[in-house]
Amino acid sequence: MTREHWIRGPVGLDADRRVTVAGCRTVLVVVPHLAAGTRLVSDVIPLLRNDHRVQVVFSVSETGRLWHGTEEFVRRQGGLVVPWHQAAENEFDLVLAAGHNDLDQVRGRVLLLPHGASSLASRKFGRHAGPGSIPLPGLSREALVRRGRLLVSAVALTHEDEVDALRESCPEALDTAVVVGDVCLDRMVASAHRRADYRRALGVADDQRLVTISSTWSRESAFGTWFDLCGRLLEELPRRDHRVAAILHPHIWAVHGAWQVRAWLDDHVAAGLLLIPPDEGWRATTIASDLVLGDHGSTTQYAAAIGTPVLLAAFPHDNVREGSLADVVARTTPRVDPGRPLLPQFGEVAPTAVAEALSSRPGEASRALRTTMYRLLDLPEPPCPARTSHLPLPVPLRHQDAA
Repeated sequence: MTREHWIRGPVGLDADRRVTVAGCRTVLVVVPHLAAGTRLVSDVIPLLRNDHRVQVVFSVSETGRLWHGTEEFVRRQGGLVVPWHQAAENEFDLVLAAGHNDLDQVRGRVLLLPHGASSLASRKFGRHAGPGSIPLPGLSREALVRRGRLLVSAVALTHEDEVDALRESCPEALDTAVVVGDVCLDRMVASAHRRADYRRALGVADDQRLVTISSTWSRESAFGTWFDLCGRLLEELPRRDHRVAAILHPHIWAVHGAWQVRAWLDDHVAAGLLLIPPDEGWRATTIASDLVLGDHGSTTQYAAAIGTPVLLAAFPHDNVREGSLADVVARTTPRVDPGRPLLPQFGEVAPTAVAEALSSRPGEASRALRTTMYRLLDLPEPPCPARTSHLPLPVPLRHQDAA
């Protein structure tokens, strides 16, 4: 059996003999999959910039090694990547996680936040659930407690309603709850004024309508149930008046492979489809869109929350929890009829008001998250520059540009 290597970094035995900047608090960013990684890399760890007292390192957890593309994504960030077996043997001052995977293996104060819209699951049953399974409420005790030990020091919630859910599902974690709002939504709202910039970056003319397909993963998703939707839109929508974009959940890319996704859609990309990369660009594209054809996934919920008109291309009514964000969107959103021409159905679609259901702390998430992190680090919070309150979203790249 080959022994896995350790790296010489700023943590572990003799670290004080290697570092140039000494005395730093160490922060471990746990990446179990791309969806969690993008939330942490894009929205959370930038709030620790410009502080010489803090050293951030990354590690792809055991779960992350099972998802295609996770390791590559983490290494592209340019941060120090600590092998998981080494990370699990060291204690950190703060552990950042956007998913409950593998938290029982880390040592340190854990700040847990969602990697999508809301900490509560929209699905009624888990993906591995069988007949007779109980509903999956999210924030479950199974996720937060292991062998009688509470795994988290702080749970960042997006809405006050989640406090009640946590009280019911895992009362021993109630004291760790911090309602911060939704940093992703805040950034989208704060970046709405850049809509024209995003449209230009995507190659969308001022007189063109951008129609975007938003698909979560699984066979119940828009991409899973209506594979040829991209082709239908490209065929039926006049090119001079319309552009079509596709935002596919990172797990679609991870499970099937980037090559396969591009191969499936190669003819459509050649015909003008804007295929958005899985790691960044989906939010800017959503802001740039005139209409989103979505499903029960988080991207559709964010689109509705910022006021982008939404139609449902797919929706698993039998597996969506009543009262969830997906349910709130579906109750006021029309469903596309595949048997009818698409363009006449796009008419006047009214925006769906769900922002208040998504976040009860609008505009506060960046500052609240930063305060929470420094509290857990036992460090005085430095003066907060204005740019950290609402980090601007970058312009989107089409996947063919990023490749």
